[in-house]
Amino acid sequence: MRKRKKLIAGLIATTVFTSFISVYSQQESGSKFTAGADFYSSYIWRGTQLGDGPAIQPSAKYTGDIVTVGAWGSFDFSGFQETDLYLSFAVTSWLSLGLTDYYLPELQYNDFSQSSGSHAYEINAGFSKWNFSFQANYIINEAGGIGSHGGDKYFQAGYNINPVSLFIGAGDGWHTANPETGEDSFAVCNLGLGITKSIKITDSFSIPVNGQLIYNPDKEQMFLVAGFSLFP
Repeated sequence: MRKRKKLIAGLIATTVFTSFISVYSQQESGSKFTAGADFYSSYIWRGTQLGDGPAIQPSAKYTGDIVTVGAWGSFDFSGFQETDLYLSFAVTSWLSLGLTDYYLPELQYNDFSQSSGSHAYEINAGFSKWNFSFQANYIINEAGGIGSHGGDKYFQAGYNINPVSLFIGAGDGWHTANPETGEDSFAVCNLGLGITKSIKITDSFSIPVNGQLIYNPDKEQMFLVAGFSLFP
């Protein structure tokens, strides 16, 4: 099991690294490498607040005809850090399959144990057609350091009529676990309404701005979040 987890981590890291190197060498001839950063008033992930206060969320990725590889992170001024690597395969124009490695830099990177492991590996599938979207996610390992239970599931459905979007998400495992007892159950944990608007700065440059009202019925918490993107 430990060797398999190391192999998964090595595969993601190697693929991302080699793709970035390849992209860098092709930048002068027009590459598919992009980098950007989002700024949010707080980091709400699937109905749960992570960290405290405003968050900066940088990203970098390479998008090919079928495969996308990238890195994404979230960092706030209270010390919370997250750095994720991911792979995504475009099966069709409306269906994608992928793998995400969730990691917290405060933890030892090479710890793949169940008791204190720092990586949670998630298999995900995404459907998007017309104005509908649907996501299915499944954590394949238990990692005590980052908090995954193994077998954690999360599903989210969305409907978008620009500029308004609606979404509902439900899950178990680390999505609904009681921090005091560790007990969890499958429940709706992420209800939201979002509005997106582009603010025109110049004739060729606009900044996407969005706001979300999010309610977590499982934890009985509500959040109001605003953010904007640079070089999305």
